[in-house]
Amino acid sequence: MAFLYNCSIRAFSLGIGLGALFNRKARLLHRGRHGLLSHIEKQESAADHGRGTIWVHCASLGEFEQGRPLIEELRRRHPAGSPEYRRIVVTFFSPSGYEIRQNYDRADAVYYLPADTPENARRFVAAVRPETAIFVKYEYWYNYLSALRDSGAHTCVVSAIFRPDMVFFKESAAGRFMRRTLGLLDRFFVQNESSRELLATIGFGADRVTVSGDTRFDRVAALAEQAPELPLAAAFVRNAQGPVMVCGSTWPPDEEILLELMNARPGMKFIVAPHELDSARIDSFIQRSGRKGLRYTALSADTPAGELAAATLLMIDTIGILSGVYRYGQIAYIGGGFGHGIHNTLEAATWGMPVVFGPKYTAFAEAVELVAAAAAAPVSEAGGLRRTVEKWLSDPAGLAFKGAAAESYVRSRAGASRIILDAIGE
Repeated sequence: MAFLYNCSIRAFSLGIGLGALFNRKARLLHRGRHGLLSHIEKQESAADHGRGTIWVHCASLGEFEQGRPLIEELRRRHPAGSPEYRRIVVTFFSPSGYEIRQNYDRADAVYYLPADTPENARRFVAAVRPETAIFVKYEYWYNYLSALRDSGAHTCVVSAIFRPDMVFFKESAAGRFMRRTLGLLDRFFVQNESSRELLATIGFGADRVTVSGDTRFDRVAALAEQAPELPLAAAFVRNAQGPVMVCGSTWPPDEEILLELMNARPGMKFIVAPHELDSARIDSFIQRSGRKGLRYTALSADTPAGELAAATLLMIDTIGILSGVYRYGQIAYIGGGFGHGIHNTLEAATWGMPVVFGPKYTAFAEAVELVAAAAAAPVSEAGGLRRTVEKWLSDPAGLAFKGAAAESYVRSRAGASRIILDAIGE
């Protein structure tokens, strides 16, 4: 099975090269991996590894945000210039993570992860010399874990979640191989008790599995504390006649049902942040809404207050501010629930906002738990969204209760980063 795995990794790398001719993300990954190992070996040979190196791997930007509280606490515990200094290396598989966070200042180095071939894994581990390797949520690379085991490094996965339908729990050749891959990890820090119970069924006991919770709760709590004021967004909502709805990470199917809600509530203000910042799509949405709409980055300090007050739609077309935008609303709509699955609900909930999302949410534990706490509601079509929002708006006390329940849910689950790092330190 290892032979087939290695063949599939090489085939995928070839596919990336072909895909680079047609797809931007494939092109970025292909370009980023060109000469990558030689670059890493050169960089690491000249680096100060202090008392050791900690390697943190994140598949993409979402996993980076999930692992970020760990990285920042590690840097606090092991600052540069101190006797406790440890080098921190962050890797990404996806361009959506690397291209945005390649200059992240809490890490000593940020790289793409070379393809998981036996030779690449040996060379990478030999160059970086990790004392500890932390994989965020998933991505169980067989050759990297094997090379780490051979090097004597400590390995763990954090904020992991397991479900019965995953390959690890199937009686098949692939299932057996992936269980063998999991066996190369020293520790599992899982989000919930059901994940711990599932791992126990395939031989991973309490000595290796800790229910630590999800580090995303630490991240969103920190974001809420650190988020800067956005004066123009504040001016946009200042004269709102009733609650403002913030719609985050929307896709076209989300936007279709939002348009119907906008038509039903012409006086209500909306802030919309599309998942993909396509300029033509944003302009088209404003036009189709029939509203006085503004684009966030089109605004300047000179924008007349009257123009901001008159607008009822604000489109966010800049990266990195959505978590702070939520503070200006009272209800949130989270996109993705009509596609592969909803995006981050916690960034809104931490601001004390009840959330609405599409039907594909059951694979996300926090969404299920927010629904159970009466702090969220799923909808399957435009009429459902309209009825849910109108019901919430007709009961201000009930809306406030749902918002408080959302905030309480997030705050009560913070602390996973400390549990994990204390255990790793031991």
